[in-house]
Amino acid sequence: MVVSRLPSTALSLKQFLQRQRVLGIYRNMMRTIRKVPDEADRKYLSDWARDEFKRNKNATDKDAIRMMITQANNHLEELQTSMALAGS
Repeated sequence: MVVSRLPSTALSLKQFLQRQRVLGIYRNMMRTIRKVPDEADRKYLSDWARDEFKRNKNATDKDAIRMMITQANNHLEELQTSMALAGS
């Protein structure tokens, strides 16, 4: 019998890659939010993003996670588009 040295809570490769993708979306969202000129809007958006990611951090359903990643990407694209239009 082969005994694994990995802890029982170790992530699979798919889970690890998915986690990295989510963290990348979070970082990009926070970077984009830092560019918002109004301080009150910036605080509101950063609090909202942080709360959303924290609220869903223990999600385990694969389909729900994929849906949340898609929604987060859509929100990020909307925010980046709004920032680009505001800058022009």
